Amino acid sequence: MMLALAACTGKPGADDPLLSEQRLNLEEFFDGRVVAKGQFQDVFGTVRRRFDVEINGTWDGETLRLVEDFAYADGSTEQRIWSLTKTGPDSWTGTAPGVIGVATGEERGDTFNWRYTIDLPVPDGTLRVTFDDWMWLLSEDRLLNRAYMKRGGVDIGDVIITFEKQ
Repeated sequence: MMLALAACTGKPGADDPLLSEQRLNLEEFFDGRVVAKGQFQDVFGTVRRRFDVEINGTWDGETLRLVEDFAYADGSTEQRIWSLTKTGPDSWTGTAPGVIGVATGEERGDTFNWRYTIDLPVPDGTLRVTFDDWMWLLSEDRLLNRAYMKRGGVDIGDVIITFEKQ
């Protein structure tokens, strides 16, 4: 019963009203050093994993390269390197090791939606999950991210991350 209720949880949508006049420019926010803190919570509300991330981004006018260094509370580490390409005024595609196919994203005002499938490293192997990331610019140096995760089309939890531009 709880799983069925959790699957009915509302999620953001592309037509949701914008909450500010701010405009998120991914290439500006992530160009340089950004630090983040986050956690994964399962569909039952249990926090399963916490982490810190250091991100070093470079924008060359076409490609945004993000080197993400994760440090998990259990002492494990991971590095993910993204290459994002701006494909239109507000659209992006991206690749990273472990990502299946190509990630796609769309900026709209203060919001960015990023979707992809990845073989995610977990303590006992890998887990193929689909991410539906929603990011909101809170101020010129703060970004809030909530990523909804599914496995095989079923909600398994979400990740909340706060980013701070240095």
